[in-house]
Amino acid sequence: MTRTTHLDAVILDYNGVIGRQPTHDQWVRLARTASWPDDDLTGFQRAFWSARDPYDAGQLSDLAYWARVLGSHPGPRLLHELLTTDTDMWTGTDERVLSVLQRAHAAGLPMVLLSNAPARLSDVLDTHPWRQMMRQALYSAWLQVCKPDPAAYDHALKATGADDPRRVVFVDDRADNCRAAEEAGLRALHYTGNPADLEAALTPAAG
Repeated sequence: MTRTTHLDAVILDYNGVIGRQPTHDQWVRLARTASWPDDDLTGFQRAFWSARDPYDAGQLSDLAYWARVLGSHPGPRLLHELLTTDTDMWTGTDERVLSVLQRAHAAGLPMVLLSNAPARLSDVLDTHPWRQMMRQALYSAWLQVCKPDPAAYDHALKATGADDPRRVVFVDDRADNCRAAEEAGLRALHYTGNPADLEAALTPAAG
């Protein structure tokens, strides 16, 4: 994506853009909290993701989600430990990205967050200082729909206040979400970890 003089707003993904991906050690910690075999982290991650979309979309409770992952219902204490460890590993942010967003925010660019995230994580993210830069933060748990469903982009576009989707850029680290945004009429930046790409997409060209 090149610089543009015609940009009315930006819609931002959280994880993989603002938020850093969990480290290997964080995944291991969560797997051990779940009493998963140490030699089967891949199997744990497969179980973790197998029911994540309905959980993120608010269709499964915390208990129902973790029962699917574990194959049995965790007790109250274990459930609390799982929720805390799970939430914690998604809250680290990329300060380089936040610096870019702070400059864009200071220049008056409206920003909306559109994130696939369960209710507990959504509540935590809303307490972070960077959240104040967002005109609105839209989470799948409250929308009851996950990207790349077209309805998610409709909600986000309305939240920007922009009339023309072609003057709004959507930023996400997943190619399928970006393709869906383009099908909805938005511009899209498939973010691959280079803050300079983000800055170029959000900064008007000289002249």
